[in-house]
Amino acid sequence: MREKIIQVLQDIYDPEIPVNIWELGFIYKLEVNANNDVYILMTLTAPNCPVAESLPLEVQTRVQMVSGVNKVVVDITFDPPWEMSMMSDAAKIELGLF
Repeated sequence: MREKIIQVLQDIYDPEIPVNIWELGFIYKLEVNANNDVYILMTLTAPNCPVAESLPLEVQTRVQMVSGVNKVVVDITFDPPWEMSMMSDAAKIELGLF
C-alpha cells in the first residue's frame, strides 16, 4: 500500500517547481496502519505559498482514490522549515543543482 501511495505522491507537483512533492521532500511522514488508514505530515516551501490551501487537499483527494485506502489525514507543518537540502538527488539533478 505504501508504494502505491508514493507513486501517487510522485504525480503531484508544486506548480512553482517542476519536481514532484515526494522528490522535493515535502512529505515528512507517511504512515499506513493495519486498516489502511493513511497519515501524511507534509510541508510547503513557505507558509504563504500560493498553493497552501489547495495542495494538501489535492494530496488528500488523490491518496484517498488509491484502491484499498480508507481514511486519509493530511497535516501541514513548517517545523522544520523546508529547505533545498531536503530534496532527493534526483530532484537536485532535475533542477540542475547537483
